[in-house]
Amino acid sequence: MSNTVVSSHLGDCLLLTLDNPPVNALTREILEQLAAAISEAAKQDAIQAIILTGAGKAFVGGADIRAFPKIVAGELPPIEWQSLVNAVEDSPKPIIAAINGAALGGGLELAMACHWRVAARTAALGQPEVKLGLIPGAGGTQRLPRLAGTELALKMIAFGDPLTAEEALHAGIVDQLVDGDLVQAVIAMVASGAAVRRTRELTSKLLSPAEAESLAALFLDQCRKRMPSQTAPLAGIECVAATSRLPFPEGLAYENRRFEECLYGSQSQALIHIFFAERAAGKLEASRLSPVQRAAVAGAGMMGSGIAMCFANAGIPVLLTDTSATHLERALETIRKNYEATARKGRLTQADVEARLALIQTVPDFEGFETADLVVEAVYEELSLKQRLFLDLDRIARPGAILATNTSTLNIDAIAAVTRRPESVAGMHFFSPANVMRLLEVVKGRASAPETLATLLDTGRRLKKVCVLSGNCFGFIGNRMYAPYRAQAVSLIERGCSVQQVDAAITSWGFAMGPLAVGDLVGLDVYWLIRQAALQAGLPHTPVTTFEDELYKLGRYGQKTRSGWYLYDDARRPSPDPEVERLVREYASWQGIEQRQWNEREIRERCLLALINEGGRLLEEGIAEKPSDIDIVLVHGFGFPAWRGGPMHYAESLGLDNVRRRLDALYDEEGPQWKPALWR
Repeated sequence: MSNTVVSSHLGDCLLLTLDNPPVNALTREILEQLAAAISEAAKQDAIQAIILTGAGKAFVGGADIRAFPKIVAGELPPIEWQSLVNAVEDSPKPIIAAINGAALGGGLELAMACHWRVAARTAALGQPEVKLGLIPGAGGTQRLPRLAGTELALKMIAFGDPLTAEEALHAGIVDQLVDGDLVQAVIAMVASGAAVRRTRELTSKLLSPAEAESLAALFLDQCRKRMPSQTAPLAGIECVAATSRLPFPEGLAYENRRFEECLYGSQSQALIHIFFAERAAGKLEASRLSPVQRAAVAGAGMMGSGIAMCFANAGIPVLLTDTSATHLERALETIRKNYEATARKGRLTQADVEARLALIQTVPDFEGFETADLVVEAVYEELSLKQRLFLDLDRIARPGAILATNTSTLNIDAIAAVTRRPESVAGMHFFSPANVMRLLEVVKGRASAPETLATLLDTGRRLKKVCVLSGNCFGFIGNRMYAPYRAQAVSLIERGCSVQQVDAAITSWGFAMGPLAVGDLVGLDVYWLIRQAALQAGLPHTPVTTFEDELYKLGRYGQKTRSGWYLYDDARRPSPDPEVERLVREYASWQGIEQRQWNEREIRERCLLALINEGGRLLEEGIAEKPSDIDIVLVHGFGFPAWRGGPMHYAESLGLDNVRRRLDALYDEEGPQWKPALWR
């Protein structure tokens, strides 16, 4: 039975096994059962100690997050996390945690309330709540500093990264590591005289109040730089610092207040929305799928090289070809440098580097491509070139092999039409750099078979990508939405804003980069080509001309030419360019564009409403299956702040009626580009 605590007797020990697949997430029911079992064990003289472990491969992967939105909505009463976990620490008989796998979030809090902790060498321990806009709420901010010290507790709670079992042992969180049978090791510990030892009573690692506050100030400064505008990291730091000045019960009360502030705040609701959206994206029912055992990539540029690395990282052998032997040689050199840079940061061993390189084989003229289950095309964004390549791939690839195009804008059906297997053709749009960016758009053509799409989604998950299924249109979900957003930014420049003013309004709201700085990074020549293709494809509301054309004509392509919207030094650091300001005012005068002053709120509103409304159009047209898919694409592919939940979640938070009224007003003032989409 799942969602339960299973009891069994092992001599004079009581074994309590938490069983809630797949990761033994903590629920109210499990914690209540656990507290009742401990209370009953306290009455039985035959029981000397209690062993707590998890069923399957996890100890406890955290709290059941599904409960949080229901608590916030008033559909469930709040859970007394602290009192239920305190029941473990209050036990008069020793409780030993046998940490057989991940002990994360509430799982680590539960383990720290046990009197001793024995872990498998493969276990991972951490407090990742900050990644959901929360802080530990079951005593974690008060117990972790007592076990690991203030500095490590601050680091774990502020940034959310887990420790290995070895690191946890060294820190004092874990008392013993075991390679074999954990439960037998705990029984031996009990036999050797393990007694009750309550974490709340440990004080030797706590700093003085002044030392704790000084250290907390450093962490607060780091968090404001690394995670600007996010509230949970700051709340977690302040709770950890409180351990040095407050008695344990008062520290718990302070943690509880700060936890509730986070839980009922907009940031945790947005991040929990993204958490569930990631898991709901890319789901497709299919009668079967064919797991990819061997892949091939045609095109060894930056994108093709990155895609090859994705396959190698997942343990899938991959062939890489290009029309130029020089390009192939350069690609392999770049791939090796990327892996070695990762190794220098301690994220790979040298053995890992060599193993992954061994999975990538460069070949001439499609040699061996007939053995691949999946061939990914990654050549220049030109339809006729891709069609010629697909003619060759269709001839060479084995029957049943999938042919995927990495196009970011082009028509999947036009590419599939030149093959004899359109049912086995689809888009597999990686984002650059492919070996770093988590997003993958799988694009269904008119003839793409469900089995083809299911296989590509399965492959994307094996590559550790967040996969979203998109319909076939110009730019698919991400690039289609980003176009009107950038167009609005350029329009604001033409109407009186400065370049810095527009970008600052967006980055101060939470975006990783402003839309104009993004243009310089990608290349204004690239955006010019995309807009010409959009015009040719008949994409509505695409501006025929913009001031950005003038920068393109002047050869100001952005970072690659050291000038675009900004000027760039040799290290590609930007600085404002007065020449752009002069040129744009001349352009506005020539075009008769009225100039006025704009404030931050107006700039953000126009850019964000353009983004939201285009998302609505994608839902109307059936290109995106659900609003949360759009949110995932913009968060993982375009730097939309995850703690705001993506554009469609943000629209919901504003109230869709309010969004509609504002779009109606802009439609009346400025015309068709603001015609509201009706996606509800």
